[in-house]
Amino acid sequence: MGPAKLVRDKVPHLMRRRGDRPIVRTAEPYEYASLLRAKLVEEVEEFLDTDDPNELADVMEVLLALGEMLGCDSDDLERMRAGRVMERGGFAQRLVVSGIDTAA
Repeated sequence: MGPAKLVRDKVPHLMRRRGDRPIVRTAEPYEYASLLRAKLVEEVEEFLDTDDPNELADVMEVLLALGEMLGCDSDDLERMRAGRVMERGGFAQRLVVSGIDTAA
């Protein structure tokens, strides 16, 4: 296994069941935020490589963990998301801005 990385809680157990002997420790509070951010990048890259909705679920799990670290539970995040939709809209209309027309 390469450099240390954050894994889901049950992953070490699953590794042991398949015969591996993982070296596991609990992340220190000072490193947890950095490990979560790295995990977010990893999961987003996996989704971009595969378009697998399961990878989106993994992205959501990391987002929820980041929110919890910042003191926001899933309800808080959903309220913020809905507020942003009310204020700025969503992406349903697929609008693309390619510049500003300065001729007017």
